[in-house]
Amino acid sequence: MERVNNSMLTEFVLVGLSAYPKLQTVFFVLVLWMYLIILLGNGVLISAIIYDFHLHTPMYFFLCNLSFLDICYTSSSVPLILNNFLTVRKKVSFPVCMVQMFLSFAMGATECVLLGMMALDRYVAICYPLRYPVVMAKGAYVPMAAVSWVIGLVDSVVQTSLAMQLPFCTNNVIHHFVCEILAILKLACADISINVTSMAGSNLIVLVIPLLVISISYIFIVVTILRIPSTEGKRKAFSTCSAHLTVVVIFYGTIFFMYTKPKSKTTAGGDSQDIIDAFISLFYGVMTPMLNPLIYSLRNKDVKIAVKSMLGRKNFNFPDER
Repeated sequence: MERVNNSMLTEFVLVGLSAYPKLQTVFFVLVLWMYLIILLGNGVLISAIIYDFHLHTPMYFFLCNLSFLDICYTSSSVPLILNNFLTVRKKVSFPVCMVQMFLSFAMGATECVLLGMMALDRYVAICYPLRYPVVMAKGAYVPMAAVSWVIGLVDSVVQTSLAMQLPFCTNNVIHHFVCEILAILKLACADISINVTSMAGSNLIVLVIPLLVISISYIFIVVTILRIPSTEGKRKAFSTCSAHLTVVVIFYGTIFFMYTKPKSKTTAGGDSQDIIDAFISLFYGVMTPMLNPLIYSLRNKDVKIAVKSMLGRKNFNFPDER
């Protein structure tokens, strides 16, 4: 299929697991199952936070945003992934591909920044507990969440717009499950140095800076916790941060692998590497949103009480918090 530029390009072909037809059925069931858990887990978590006024605090406000982000992020890509597994005609139109890429990139970038904001919230709560209600008032934490969304959306507008302006020639085959921006850039038959530079700037804003904020915040948090005289006090202080830290490690550990090295040309054995990258992307795109509500709810007494109260099941048993 020969195309002169992106204005003439009408569709992309998503390779996915086309070379492994037997695995497609297995992954369809697996991804569908995880997606339903994501919708249920994050939906229950959001409902519990809205339902229980005791959870109307900055920490749970950010958590509610995180759960909503996870639902939006997976909903922007999982339907396309499931369709890819289920159908023989693995094609997606150019406009649909660009919209899906925009939404996925926006939600992913927003989540990166939001995790940094959540680290600042935990820093104030642990290091300045007496000033926390004043510092993290509604006039502070609502704009912090709003800034996360704005940065993610603006960043995605820039990256998607630049990608849409690229010319695409004879190759329209994406070695991925979805329209992922790095996979799209590899198909361009023109210089993508502007895109690479823009992606580097994006990495700095939505990956490096939030990670630095998280790292510095936790250095101060650890120092403060170590100064607490009682063992019980240390345990309680650390328990308020453990869930967020776990999510950060899982999320950033996988996303850094995917987005820190945009490439302009494929190399030998590139198809195999593309499939590996696609699986890594699938991991952080589906597994992390599925784990987030479990991580935050199973180790959080307040959330468990709120969920039990909302469901009206006083005898509903959760695993004991340790």
